[in-house]
Formats: sequence, C-alpha cells, structure tokens
Amino acid sequence: MAIKPLQDRVVVKMTEAEETTKGGIILSAAAKEKPQVAEVVAVGPGKADVTMGVKVGDKVLISKYSGTEVKLDGAEYTIVKMEDVLAVVE
Repeated sequence: MAIKPLQDRVVVKMTEAEETTKGGIILSAAAKEKPQVAEVVAVGPGKADVTMGVKVGDKVLISKYSGTEVKLDGAEYTIVKMEDVLAVVE
C-alpha cells in the first residue's frame, strides 16, 4: 500500500537519531532529540498559492514536532505541510 498525499502535503520518513555525541557519550533513548532530518517519500500536487519545492528522495529539515505520524505496513512516516519543510539538505 502506498501513501499519496493531497494538496500541499509531503510524506517523509525520519532518519535515525544519533546514539552517541561527538565526544563519544552514548545517549539513552530518553535523552535523544527528535530528529529533524527526513527523506521525502511522496509529494502532493500542491495548491494555487503553494509551490512544492521538494521531490521524492530529497533530504529535508522539518520543523520540530510538526506533522502527523502514521504507521503503514510496519514503517513509520510523518505527513507535514510544505510550509513545515524548512530546507533541503545537500
């Protein structure tokens, strides 16, 4: 089953949070920050006043705590509005 977003929605799959700090300290699950980098899985057609500036496969930064989390076929996805996509990571 596939997710096809409507209007100005983007479906992303979050990347894994870092398990160790740059200094080598191992973080517990509770201490990990929610990741903000995600991979675009699907893009809606857009709306008249919203330009869809991402494409499938792009790595993007999204607003913290934005979107709706869904689970489909054992995989977890987040559906966000285009306005919650902050930047494309190159």
